[in-house]
Amino acid sequence: MTTPKPALKSTFLDAFWVQNTGLVVLLGLCPLLAVSSTVVNGLGLGLATTLVLIISNLSVSLARGLLRPEIRIPAFVLIIASAVTVTELLMRAYLFDLYRVLGIFIPLIVTNCAIIGRAEAFASRNGPLAAVVDGLGTGLGFCLTLVLLGALREFIGQGTLLADAHLLLGSWGQALTLNLVPDHPGFLLALLPPGAFIGLGLLIAARNAWQQRRQQQALAQPASAPERDAHAQA
Repeated sequence: MTTPKPALKSTFLDAFWVQNTGLVVLLGLCPLLAVSSTVVNGLGLGLATTLVLIISNLSVSLARGLLRPEIRIPAFVLIIASAVTVTELLMRAYLFDLYRVLGIFIPLIVTNCAIIGRAEAFASRNGPLAAVVDGLGTGLGFCLTLVLLGALREFIGQGTLLADAHLLLGSWGQALTLNLVPDHPGFLLALLPPGAFIGLGLLIAARNAWQQRRQQQALAQPASAPERDAHAQA
């Protein structure tokens, strides 16, 4: 049975923004706070997590009819661990320098509650295509949070953006580094764990304020519509 396109779009938007892992659901905060000291580190971990989510969601969806209820959670963990192993081997083969920087947080993707949560709550109850879309949306939403937090901390902490881009993009990535504040003295707090907590709090507050403003605008539109009709008839 094919899922209609509007449903897939709604699934993606819900996973990417409405139920954003880092800003709303607040899962997977350990790697998010520990790795997001720069844009490149955040982007690297975000893309790795996205790949794991897509593979694990697809695998769980395909196997959902074969798994007995009492073994489904161990089976999900095994599937996720296999996806993480594949991702780790790919990074060691093609992005070894970035893999060394991210260190233990690549294998620790296995313990990310968001991944097993999506496998249990969505992938095990929906078809493969919808599961892939949900994994993509969840992963990109997590990646967005990592990149925004990394950009905030990197800019405040050292006055740059995309420092060490060559770790992800190769030698030509060195030209992408933006030295926004040439004589930046450095602000160590932004690069330490307390700075990560403060930065994440600011991002959550900004998202909540934006959502609240949109809701207020949506509530104001129906009230103003009769007034526009009255002016038009006059």
